[in-house]
Amino acid sequence: MARVEVTNVTVSQGVRMLFSLMTPNESSFATVREVPTYVNQATPYFIGLILLEIVLGWLKTDGPRIKINDFITSLSAGMMSRLPQLVMRSLELSAYIYVWNNFRVLELPWDSAWTWWLAFLGVDMGYYWFHRFAHELNFLWAAHQVHHSSEYYNLSTALRQSVTQQFSSWVFYLPLALMVPPSVFAVHIQFNLLYQFWIHTELVKNLGPLEWILNTPSHHRVHHGRNPYCIDKNYAGILIIWDRMFGTFTPESDKVIYGLTHPISTFEIWTVEFLYYPYLWQRFWETEGISNKLSIIFKGPGWTPGKPRLGDIADIPQITGEEMPHDPAWSPAMQAYVFVQFMLLIDVYNNLLMYQMILSGLTALLLTAYVLLSLTSLGFLIDQRANAAELEMLRCVLIVALQRFGYIKPLVPLLAFLIEVFVLISAVYWGLQFVNQRTNRMKKQN
Repeated sequence: MARVEVTNVTVSQGVRMLFSLMTPNESSFATVREVPTYVNQATPYFIGLILLEIVLGWLKTDGPRIKINDFITSLSAGMMSRLPQLVMRSLELSAYIYVWNNFRVLELPWDSAWTWWLAFLGVDMGYYWFHRFAHELNFLWAAHQVHHSSEYYNLSTALRQSVTQQFSSWVFYLPLALMVPPSVFAVHIQFNLLYQFWIHTELVKNLGPLEWILNTPSHHRVHHGRNPYCIDKNYAGILIIWDRMFGTFTPESDKVIYGLTHPISTFEIWTVEFLYYPYLWQRFWETEGISNKLSIIFKGPGWTPGKPRLGDIADIPQITGEEMPHDPAWSPAMQAYVFVQFMLLIDVYNNLLMYQMILSGLTALLLTAYVLLSLTSLGFLIDQRANAAELEMLRCVLIVALQRFGYIKPLVPLLAFLIEVFVLISAVYWGLQFVNQRTNRMKKQN
């Protein structure tokens, strides 16, 4: 399928695009192929802001808490959510182009500032309603809950995205396709997403008068809270005016306790991404009556028979303000190992997305399998699962094989030999751990 061509942005544009400060003149294009891949090109700015947040957090006594296990899990979810791009263009853009080509009733000029601002408002309101429905319809919440599963609130939380959410969000932008050109939409769907990155921080407290108009870190902290006053509030993307207009706004007051009302207490990426679906399926089959079964799907996550559509706020577990995030102890050496392996994985992952159009089908398949296996194995190590050693041993062997046959090339070629030695030593270590665990299990059985 066709892919948007890469057009580089300047450093100034790169910074301003994160805050939706680009002008119509510099971000209007005649065709979709001319639209820069703003989200892909934002990676250095994401990394820069995350590092800045970490440094400022160290300097502040009440700075944000960033844990390696949660940080890697959030980035893993973000990586997994983008893998479908390897086989298809985003559904949001594909569906939009289809409606535009076949059903548009008016063709607004792509180079008009009025069209640009209309798309800005239309995309932002479309996101508000998608976001609200993702909280109020249980089958949509099954995907969106991934983003709320972290019990921390920092910039890495913004990257904790669902694989399946993209298969439903596209519906909410289709009305714009009746008159706004796809190239204008392709710009604003990216700007809307990018803006929401920087508001995931505890460092920015209050922005004064801007709090009345814009979605800010303060407003979005409320949205990520599991305090009763935070539930189903502040759905905005860029403009908080939609929440004020439609009655879903509430200001930040009591200390916000982040995460799901019933924390999942795991860092294993497949569980983080898909845990809610079997739970929803189980509730569906255990509930009696076709009306109640349909309500399980189409009403809120907190709904039970006899309760309001969105559930009863009194059923939410009580918040004391002293809740501690799930953070099982693990050694500094293991944290360092997982972090180094994850950094090596990111290099492979970025190359896979960057060069996907010139890679052979076999290479793309092998690298995708390697990425998924790595995310799984590292998640098992973080979760300290019993079979983590076996899986990590197999992963290390696969890394060596892929590097030997030229499928993986390190960012710095001079480090290739050192990386291979490190991975080989790791494979031997995890192999010995696996043998030791099997021996101990057999002794216990006998």
